[in-house]
Amino acid sequence: MSTNISNGAGPSLGAGLPGASLNLGKRSRPAESAIKSALFGSAMLSVLITFGIIIALIQPVLEFFGEIPLGDFFTFDETETFAVGPLIAATLVVTVIALLVAVPLGLGAAMYLSEYASKRARKILKPTVELLAGVPSVVYGFFAVVFVTPQLLQDILSLEVGFTNALAAGLVLGVMIIPTVASLAEDAFSAVPQALRQGSLAMGANRMQTTLRVVLPAALSGVAAAVVLGLSRAVGETMIVTLAAGSQRNLSIDPREGMQTMTGFMATTAGGENPVGSTSYNMLFAVGLTLFVITLVINMISIALVRRYRQAY
Repeated sequence: MSTNISNGAGPSLGAGLPGASLNLGKRSRPAESAIKSALFGSAMLSVLITFGIIIALIQPVLEFFGEIPLGDFFTFDETETFAVGPLIAATLVVTVIALLVAVPLGLGAAMYLSEYASKRARKILKPTVELLAGVPSVVYGFFAVVFVTPQLLQDILSLEVGFTNALAAGLVLGVMIIPTVASLAEDAFSAVPQALRQGSLAMGANRMQTTLRVVLPAALSGVAAAVVLGLSRAVGETMIVTLAAGSQRNLSIDPREGMQTMTGFMATTAGGENPVGSTSYNMLFAVGLTLFVITLVINMISIALVRRYRQAY
């Protein structure tokens, strides 16, 4: 004898069974819609700010190139008043020195924190390393002027360097970007599955071999992103190079000499000595746009490297 429990007025019992399909996507979630709208607005705001920067640079740049030919601007002749080549060369020299300092020390710190440090040591050392990122860049600049150049380079190392030089600026700039490289690289190392380490150790490899031949290749995309981000940070730094590298145009690869970088030129030009609307003032925007393009290219290279070597686990 069967009894019909469900009727035409109420829901079927099958709707509550595990096998029944429930379409939760059609349910109204006002809070979720508001969050999506806020996130979309944040993303669009970032894009609009980027375009706003470009628009703000275009008019002075067009006025500048209306008076100065492109050939006189994109030249490495340091005798040319409006040449950007010596500024790019000085930026390259300082950045290379900074990377020579930051990449080995940053990756070494990341490897130690990720692979060798105990929980107690990691709890103490990682915030200490990241604390360097909170020091104002002007403090680093004064540190380069009052200690690195006179004490380290001239007295201890007995190098013939001037009061302002690219070597001191590059060394201090490298110290400043160590936290950027170390923090991002350490996150990349920590994201490597523990099974890869265990498999390497089971095959007879020691910890150093496991770190260099297994963990590092597996985290290569994150490491590349950390290095390129540190590179972008070094290229865009202003106060350190303004105080320590000097304000003299100098097309040289000798880091013992003083030279002016792109950001150093911008800081000096924006000091108020050049009338608004003058050619020398508009060059500030031309150099800024050039620096913007260089940074954009660096970020595009970073994205390409991450996509090329990225491994999903």
